[in-house]
Amino acid sequence: MINYDDVYKIGRIGKPHGVKGEVAFRFTDDVFDTAGADCLFLGIDGILVPFFIDEYRFHGGETALVKFFDVDTREQADAIVGCDVYIPRSLAADGDGQLSLQALAGYTIIDAATGAAVGRVSSIDDSTANVLFVTDDGIMVPASDDLIDHIDTGARTITARLPEGLLDI
Repeated sequence: MINYDDVYKIGRIGKPHGVKGEVAFRFTDDVFDTAGADCLFLGIDGILVPFFIDEYRFHGGETALVKFFDVDTREQADAIVGCDVYIPRSLAADGDGQLSLQALAGYTIIDAATGAAVGRVSSIDDSTANVLFVTDDGIMVPASDDLIDHIDTGARTITARLPEGLLDI
């Protein structure tokens, strides 16, 4: 059984599209298109449920229209509206074998200078050119390759050289 530590969120199911089970999927990371995933996991009542993709097509820059196998009516599509969508972390590598930034949500940031935990990454703010890790406590840490010393996928940690005074803000 897959658990939440094995996946990361890539979007949310929106409203049904048509009457044959198709739904609008608003994505925050289009890794599902590049990872070759046969299925996406939907968070339903605290459980990750696999939904196999029959077909999809992009509908604008942040939405795809998705048809899942065995979701064939508008009523069945209504049942999954609002569900968060996840993909296995193992499929989250980009073409170079590197993890995508979105896949690092849930990792703990470690201060390279002190070895202390800064916080758990709750989201990635990529709304500007300076991408930031945002922790559960609201601390924003630059997600720059120049500052990241090591990413340990087993321990789910990011060791980074933090800019002086960052934690004092």
